[in-house]
Amino acid sequence: MTAITGKIGVTKRPGELGVHSMDHFGMSVPDLAAAERFYGDFGLIVREEGQGLGLYTEGSEHRWMQLSEGPRKKLGHLSFGVFEEDFEPMKTRIERAGVRLVDPPRGSDSNGVWFFDPFGIPIELKVAEKSSPNVKTSFDMASCPPGQAAAPLRSRAARTRPRRLAHLLMFSPDIGRSIDFYCRALGLRLSDRSGDGVCFLHGIHGSDHHMIAFAKSAAPGMHHVSWDVGSIDDIGRGAMHMADRGFQKGWGLGRHVLGSNYFHYIGDPWGSYSEYSCDIDYIPLDTDWEAGDHDPQDGFYLWGPELPADFVHNFEAE
Repeated sequence: MTAITGKIGVTKRPGELGVHSMDHFGMSVPDLAAAERFYGDFGLIVREEGQGLGLYTEGSEHRWMQLSEGPRKKLGHLSFGVFEEDFEPMKTRIERAGVRLVDPPRGSDSNGVWFFDPFGIPIELKVAEKSSPNVKTSFDMASCPPGQAAAPLRSRAARTRPRRLAHLLMFSPDIGRSIDFYCRALGLRLSDRSGDGVCFLHGIHGSDHHMIAFAKSAAPGMHHVSWDVGSIDDIGRGAMHMADRGFQKGWGLGRHVLGSNYFHYIGDPWGSYSEYSCDIDYIPLDTDWEAGDHDPQDGFYLWGPELPADFVHNFEAE
């Protein structure tokens, strides 16, 4: 590929096609009032939009998540962003891959193209500003100088406020088919996998170690939504606040191996999770990451509490 190391402001891998961001995603839940409470307590900005809700991070006008009401929790759609000059070539690429374009969902305001992944998940491809990071996201691990108290009083501790959507981990009936489709049609690349159990995909124009990931299940679905925060302390304060608010089910604090991020997962009211995450590995646009196929014990977490028995259960498959 063209050498681009050291160029200021470069945000695109030259000469190659691929989505640059997970722009947003949609999900239906059985109770919007419960969703408003959960995500508001989690630290997100929740806004009423039409018949549903939009989820934002503080200080940003980018909508990361659309929520609608339905009979049960269900992953609705994925929306990926591309650079304007890549839209038509990407559309052609998708059609040449044998993917049939479909009409946008009823009531959607979309200027993109729509199609389905191999397991029926609706996907939108549209021109959008790059919302995935262009550099490794900042991480605070500074120690306190001597003679000062580092921790604030708990009563005065600041709320944890996620900075952006980090990634989604979804369920897939066939990990190999998911890798093939999302790489062939959307230009994502495999970062790492653990056999046919889990895989992680990144964007070619600079992204975290994974923009999306898939875990094996009998049916498609959403396992967790990951939100980037600035420190391990942010993770801990967020987890404690959620526990104080009644959301005690979860898993953490721990550190993953593939991606290397620190984590704490909070169980939502519908059997999936929202993750506080920080310091994930970053793959620059001028780096060809060497994907590995890892043994399960080396592909999940480096340290942390014992995994909950139903952590990888797909409630959408019931």
